[in-house]
Amino acid sequence: MATKLLPRILVLAAVSATLPGLALADGFRVEPVTMPEWKAVYGRVEARDTVAARARIGGTILSLKVTEGDRVAAGDVIATVQDDKLEFQVKAVDAQLAGLTASLDNARAELARGEELIKRGVTTAQRLDQLRTQVDLVVNQIAAAEAQRAVLQEQQREGSVLAPVDGVVLTVPITRDTVIMAGETVATIGGGGFFLRLAIPERHTALLTKDALLKIEGGAGREVEGKLARIYPEIDNGRVIADVDVADLPEGFVNKRLLVRVPIGERQAILVPAAAVVRRFGIDYISVRAGDTTAERSVVAGERMTVAGKPMVVVLTGIEVGDEVVTP
Repeated sequence: MATKLLPRILVLAAVSATLPGLALADGFRVEPVTMPEWKAVYGRVEARDTVAARARIGGTILSLKVTEGDRVAAGDVIATVQDDKLEFQVKAVDAQLAGLTASLDNARAELARGEELIKRGVTTAQRLDQLRTQVDLVVNQIAAAEAQRAVLQEQQREGSVLAPVDGVVLTVPITRDTVIMAGETVATIGGGGFFLRLAIPERHTALLTKDALLKIEGGAGREVEGKLARIYPEIDNGRVIADVDVADLPEGFVNKRLLVRVPIGERQAILVPAAAVVRRFGIDYISVRAGDTTAERSVVAGERMTVAGKPMVVVLTGIEVGDEVVTP
């Protein structure tokens, strides 16, 4: 039997074409129908991007603004790290700048007097050059101190820990007043949307195809469809890893397990209209035409489904191909 997988919509179309009795006429002749074979596995909800928000400087956590489950946008401040030494260093540089500013004022005054004396011929040009050099030296020292202060102020601003991506906070391994080093993780954020990751036994590898439609239990009896987006070539511990795109995937819990049914092949089945199955005392019966009369047969009913808008039932045993089922 061919093992080519069929998406569910194509299977239903094939069933519709195979069953001329879907109009639920008085008689329905039983014919075999090709249906997909499903494998039930558990998938795990995962974030596409799991990024760590790290501290850029070492120090003490002064404030922590997020906890697990909070949603953040890229650039949001999620924590503040304070290094008291930076504040002391800024004050030291400010004091140095105050001294250099006073030295610059004095050097400029000395230069002004030297220029007056050179006009009177009291001093030499060499002395005037020394005064000008002294002014330039102090100006450059002030520029270096201002640059050093800018570096320290930037380090203070880097105490703000920013969210790297839009998403939800998955873990926060620290608390307020924790001492951390530069590069340590403050929070882990899951972003880029969510998908379902499957681990399927490797014996089904040849039967998996990309873009195949899957059926996923969404909870509360709700079933949603997903598409097999990626199949990874590396087999991990005897299982094939695959990713599934789901439009309405519940995002309340990351790593939540959901039951997934994956098409892994085909099988022949018998479908009859649901109206033809009657249950009495816990046993299912189907009326079958036998010449000019009808006879009831007990059957074992299986999965119920909708084909071309009509409710149908898979019959496991009790009737055979070619039987004419009487429908109400």
